[in-house]
Amino acid sequence: QVQLVESGGGSVQVGGSLNLSCAATGATDANICMGWWRQFPGKERERVAGIWTDNGGTVYADSVKDRFTISQGKIKNTVYLYMNSLKPEDTAMYYCAAEGLWCLDSHYSVGYWGQGTQVTVSS
Repeated sequence: QVQLVESGGGSVQVGGSLNLSCAATGATDANICMGWWRQFPGKERERVAGIWTDNGGTVYADSVKDRFTISQGKIKNTVYLYMNSLKPEDTAMYYCAAEGLWCLDSHYSVGYWGQGTQVTVSS
């Protein structure tokens, strides 16, 4: 059973930065897709960024390219999301996600979800 522990998030003003972290325990595969999705009120979750833990390949939503960076930590199966130049439209609940093939295509299902952390950007 994979468990995801998230930290980070919070409130920031427009143009500010926030960082999220996620640690996955119990994952046995050497190469898994990990990263972040977000959900706006009344909307479905959307993929934000993902990274393959084996080769470091990444994928980003167009709306966050050049502003967000996903990277791996030194501890296995730990990932970070560095969010810069935040906009009010980035306000959402952010969920850590692990396993599944969704790094290839966002239509693939996610294996495991974190509990979510709120990011609020105010103008």
